[in-house]
Amino acid sequence: MRFDFGVAGQSEAYNPAKQYRRNEGAEKSDNTSFSEIAAAKASGRIAGTSFMDAWQARFPGSYYHVMDGTKISQEIWNRNDFPFEKFFSDYVDESILDWRPSGVEPSDYDSAVIARRSSVAGKKAFIVHPALEEKMKRNPELAEKVMRNTENWIARYPAEPGCSYLVELNENGEISKFCVTGPLRISHSVTETGREKVERLHEKYEKLAAENAVKRKIESRLENILQE
Repeated sequence: MRFDFGVAGQSEAYNPAKQYRRNEGAEKSDNTSFSEIAAAKASGRIAGTSFMDAWQARFPGSYYHVMDGTKISQEIWNRNDFPFEKFFSDYVDESILDWRPSGVEPSDYDSAVIARRSSVAGKKAFIVHPALEEKMKRNPELAEKVMRNTENWIARYPAEPGCSYLVELNENGEISKFCVTGPLRISHSVTETGREKVERLHEKYEKLAAENAVKRKIESRLENILQE
């Protein structure tokens, strides 16, 4: 669900981050820190500032959702038909955490898939674990660190202009999953498949077996030397 400090039933046109900028009398840049906004609130220069305000001031126009995104498996997250575009809105029902496919996965070049990517072009959305959100509200330094790390990751990610970013942060503030999209491409975070895991373990066991064989050969040779 969308984490919102506003008043229930408030008009959808109301944007706390924009209201903050109007109260300040100046447009904030992407480098606005949580500590700066917290200090402004404490001094009484602004009113009604929330943690979400700070995040959206750092990432203007972004969407901020507090929910346990770790419940979405990597396999589901990586599917072309996973409705990731729903996170680019003011409200997301938590039923999305239990989403399951109903048919064969469409291809990267399916017209519906491309249309969904294009619909979120240039936007950013964040899924923040509830435990992390509570930690950051209590700890401005941690909030600043998480926002800075996320900002730096986006800046370093090799994507063309106009791409969208969906980033999931776990309870430790780490980017555990992401989805970067463009009209003709999509890039997901990747995880180890079952086959890759089996192959990796097989290689590990073969290496251990080879090491044990060498060890037994050395031990046998030492025993022969001692018996001579």
